[in-house]
Amino acid sequence: MPSHAELLTALYRRGHRGVELGLDRVLVGAQAVGAPHQRLRALHVAGTNGKGSTCAMLEAVALRAGLRVGLYTSPHLCRLAERVRIGGEPIAEAALDEALARVLSDAPAELTFFETLTLAAFVAFEEAALDVVVLEVGLGGRLDATNLVERPLATGITNITIGDGGRDLEHAALLGSTSEAIACEKAGIAKRGCPLVVGAMDAAAREVILAVAAERGASPIYVCRGGEGQASLMPDGSSLALAPRLIGPHQRDNAHVAAAMASIAAPELGLGPSDIEAGIAEAVWPARFELLSIDGREVILDCAHNVEGARSLAATLAARGHRPERSLLVFGALADKGFASMLRLLAPLARERIYTCPAGRAPADPSALTEIAPGAAEPSPAAAIELALRRAAPDDTVIVCGSIYLVGAVRAQLLGLPTDPVIAL
Repeated sequence: MPSHAELLTALYRRGHRGVELGLDRVLVGAQAVGAPHQRLRALHVAGTNGKGSTCAMLEAVALRAGLRVGLYTSPHLCRLAERVRIGGEPIAEAALDEALARVLSDAPAELTFFETLTLAAFVAFEEAALDVVVLEVGLGGRLDATNLVERPLATGITNITIGDGGRDLEHAALLGSTSEAIACEKAGIAKRGCPLVVGAMDAAAREVILAVAAERGASPIYVCRGGEGQASLMPDGSSLALAPRLIGPHQRDNAHVAAAMASIAAPELGLGPSDIEAGIAEAVWPARFELLSIDGREVILDCAHNVEGARSLAATLAARGHRPERSLLVFGALADKGFASMLRLLAPLARERIYTCPAGRAPADPSALTEIAPGAAEPSPAAAIELALRRAAPDDTVIVCGSIYLVGAVRAQLLGLPTDPVIAL
């Protein structure tokens, strides 16, 4: 078998193909490696923001109940193995190598990076004889490679947003430039006879999802309505006390989706109400308003990478009594994101701003960011966070956001973590 380095090189070589949505090619690949997707008991989550946090809560619920659980998410912050978790931990190198080798050897060479890794995850999950797997959609839903799963225990859609008037250009080209078009794509994970949970979102997007789900025969369909306090009504009419450990008002909505999906799957998986409540109270998900202490300075790492994410970050800071005069912002975004609207939301939250360049696709030019809100330009993320920490006084807060790839690089630097290359699809 090829070495780990050789397998990763072969996988990353497929990254130049970018995103090629569609199920025909990956279905051929799945059949070539024994159709593992047909035998997975899955919880499947789509949405613009919050789907990773929701998946992390579902994983925590399953772990709390003593189940063997797999989790598939994207992208990774530091190491590729973060995307494929088994039993609450990144997949072991030997298991990842075995699954990758099988897919690279037996499946068509035309598969994209994401399709190849998705099939490898499915192979590894089946080999691990898991009780349940939690799958995060990569992009969209209807034509995403994860949508190979045929009869999930439950599906969920966290929310639908389109950022800066559709300025998330790459995704708009693939999914559409209106919330209704995007909702239609994400609703494509709905399947006949399978339950669907719909999270808090714009009414127009919700109506599209409900129409598509009804057309596809999803049943039952449960709409989360949110609300104040911790008591949350579940699809079966019971009430759960949800107190997510993950920080921010938006995590309440994510917790409601996760709890509803877990409640639906409870009879099949043997979950009790205490498992759901405790799992959601224990779930952690790195770089989602993650708080670090570095030399007496608080560092907040947040994966806000679109306008809605920036709004949620601003709301979370406000809820904590944030003081802009005691804060510095390290910001970098990809050029095809709505970075101008993001920065207009975030710039007032800091007395100083340092602009940098995330790895991956073309970044927004730091000099262009300084025209939106004054700040220092430091293209290297490593140099940018070092500059911010030097300028921060004791007890100041440094906020790092704008791109998942930026936050992952800074997190690895601050915590001394090993890294694999990013792949910005």
